[in-house]
Amino acid sequence: MKIERLSQDKIRIFLTFDDLLERGIQKDDMWREIPKVHELFSEMMDQAYSELGFDASGPLAVEVFALPAQGMVVIVTRGKAEAHIHERADQDDNDDNDEEVYEMEVTLEQSDVVMYAYRDFEDVISACKQLQAAALSADGRLYSYRNRWILAFDPSGLETPQYHAIIALLAEYGEATSVTAAVLEEYGKVVIAAGAVTEICHHFK
Repeated sequence: MKIERLSQDKIRIFLTFDDLLERGIQKDDMWREIPKVHELFSEMMDQAYSELGFDASGPLAVEVFALPAQGMVVIVTRGKAEAHIHERADQDDNDDNDEEVYEMEVTLEQSDVVMYAYRDFEDVISACKQLQAAALSADGRLYSYRNRWILAFDPSGLETPQYHAIIALLAEYGEATSVTAAVLEEYGKVVIAAGAVTEICHHFK
């Protein structure tokens, strides 16, 4: 589990599929109201507080993004605590039940976009050359985000073997990223908007 702060009131949590399996949670369970998922959320909030000092009191907006082959990204945004929230919290403190109570608005989304991050641009070039040589893809988008290069591919129209081959090749040179397409659009910089593999192979022969 990896947690990072996006702003004073927003954090991002990256869960690998191994993180979920260790807790007996399947990918589809994140869409269900079950105790294991609530326990996982409480664990995430405890870790966010200990690592970042992020206090999850008050109303929370929780966005869960499922990423292919990488895992899941959970974006937690803290809202402004209203007076009645404080009143309810005071009542909860007086109860015998010590369980944490979070007021959450949860949004669940599944993204098919494949994204891998690279520290060195030479690795981006190598990955693109391999993709072109294997005739796997000439498309892709290239972003710059937090001192990393990110290649993103839309898998629509790809057959399953080709889709898995692209992921395997990208993973040879880079690493799965917890960044979502929405975060890239908002915080990242578009370097090549389309046909990244062709463009990079053309300029770096």
